[in-house]
Amino acid sequence: MADCRLYLVTPPQIDLKSFPDKVKDAFSGGDIACLQLRLKDASDDEILKAAEILLPIVHEHDAAFILNDRADLAMKCGADGIHLGQDDMPVKDARKILGKDRIIGKSAHASKHLAMEAGEDGADYVAFGAFYPTTSKPKEKIEKWGVPEPAILTWWQENTVLPCVAIGGITPANCWPLVAAGADFIASITSVWNHEKGPAHAVKAFNDVLARHSRSGDL
Repeated sequence: MADCRLYLVTPPQIDLKSFPDKVKDAFSGGDIACLQLRLKDASDDEILKAAEILLPIVHEHDAAFILNDRADLAMKCGADGIHLGQDDMPVKDARKILGKDRIIGKSAHASKHLAMEAGEDGADYVAFGAFYPTTSKPKEKIEKWGVPEPAILTWWQENTVLPCVAIGGITPANCWPLVAAGADFIASITSVWNHEKGPAHAVKAFNDVLARHSRSGDL
């Protein structure tokens, strides 16, 4: 069984002059399964430009490049897949656009029902969270969908073979209960990009913890 792996998500705004070097620095810190480009308020042109620059860096390190929300842009930029929220298009519609070989992930928040539904619709993985307080997800969405307990990860592992991602306020210091509960991937945004010693130090710290517990899963 492979180690639980790091699922890295970009900040909501990035500077394309400096951010590529931060991505390279992150990968120098250790294993990263994928990078999700998550630019919620950017234009299509900005997203495609960012993908053009970042995708080769990600592929150079044998990681998957995931685009948030947009199946159409994922096809244009050659992304390996997309991640869908509950307010985005259905998984079945995304699959028609992306074909059978690209990855589709779906947020399930704190809901077993939504997670099972995503799996039945053909998602390749589901994401649970936010597990901890976070500034990356609007407060109203957290209140709407609820805060899951780590036990939902154990339940998922016991009832399905699909990988699961844990997300939301996760740091090297607090990720262990989620890894032990059954997360195949640990998602991080702020704790990597805003690390006082740089992204590489944060990635190394995550990998030091993740390597302690073996789970299955590859994106």
